[in-house]
Amino acid sequence: MSAATTPSVPTSAPPHRASRASWPAVVTVMLGIFSIVTTEILPIGLLTSIGASFTVSDGRAGLMMTMPGFLAAVSAPLVTVACRRVDRRAVLAALVLLLALADFLAAAAPSYWLVLVSRVLVGVTIGGFWSVGAGIADRLVPAGSVGRATAVIFSAVPLGSVLGVPLGTFIGDVAGWRTAFLVMGGFTLAVLALLLLVVPPLPSRRAAGPDHLRGMLRGVHTRFALAMTFLVVLAHFGTYTYVTPFLEQVTHMSPGLVTACLLLYGAAGIAGTFLGGSAVGRFPRAAFAAAAALIAAATLLLPVLGRSDAGAVALLVVWGVGYGAVPVCSQTWFAKASPGSPEASSVLFTASFQATLSLGALAGGAVLDRSSPSTVMALGGLTALLLVLVAGAHLATGRPWPAAAQRTGEALRDG
Repeated sequence: MSAATTPSVPTSAPPHRASRASWPAVVTVMLGIFSIVTTEILPIGLLTSIGASFTVSDGRAGLMMTMPGFLAAVSAPLVTVACRRVDRRAVLAALVLLLALADFLAAAAPSYWLVLVSRVLVGVTIGGFWSVGAGIADRLVPAGSVGRATAVIFSAVPLGSVLGVPLGTFIGDVAGWRTAFLVMGGFTLAVLALLLLVVPPLPSRRAAGPDHLRGMLRGVHTRFALAMTFLVVLAHFGTYTYVTPFLEQVTHMSPGLVTACLLLYGAAGIAGTFLGGSAVGRFPRAAFAAAAALIAAATLLLPVLGRSDAGAVALLVVWGVGYGAVPVCSQTWFAKASPGSPEASSVLFTASFQATLSLGALAGGAVLDRSSPSTVMALGGLTALLLVLVAGAHLATGRPWPAAAQRTGEALRDG
């Protein structure tokens, strides 16, 4: 995700846990998530070249980011319900295969609409994989190792930004954007083979149903979580989707320097993930508001200071730190709002995050086609600032968190 997503922490141990021999399975799931995250956000670095290949505008090319998010938002709850009785290894294998097919379709697409079809397949994979695999670590390792296994699996999220996207952008610059998708398809097939080889059978367990989701939506804390997630994700993906056109047209960076900037942004995102994770359990409002404020500062200042290479690089580092904290802050809010329903909170978080991701990319593209990259950045910054006001409104309500919320926040932080 690109997205970038953090897991719910299991509140109870399953009746059976795998032995330590399942650590290769943990790494395999991590590689699967790395492939998903990289494929989802790969068009950010290739946006201009793909658009030029089919003679479409940068705004219309942004549909490549819009399509997966909408489909992921829909497929997250649907896959959870439809596959509740299916072995989880079989479900994950089918989704990884679907991702490989999507990569190959994009690489071979003779027209832009087929590229968008491939992105629909990516969206189904994202929603399905997260909804089914969010809590899989506790089924692969002994109880005492669940925290470490979870950290290994979801380290793939920032690594997708740090390694996957810059590497894909480099391949696209050297050999063409189609080669980048072809390489990702081959890598994904290798992950599929490894998954079938080392992941043990995982019989299904009871999944979250519609009643759990409806119950969460009645809670005030959940509604605030939805509002804050909507604002910050809308701001981020409405701007970051079009950061390459900004760097090329406003900063006038070379393609190689753009790739280096994306790498630096991803590295800053890893730092932001750990900083946000350590703070949000104790200071949920302040951590979320601080993350949004960093994004707002970076995007509002880019049209002014981002005209120089040094200014753009510095602001991208600030932006990376801010956004790196966003997924863990959002997920923690959902988990603290309903600590007794971890799977339902994970599905609701995934669906809301992905739907807003798509809306942000779509809105940013519409603004870009009618104005300029600088206008896109400024509007995104103003949107991010609204989250700070919402966090203040939550504080003003004076409502306490549910009884188990503090323990859930601690578990998320420690995991």
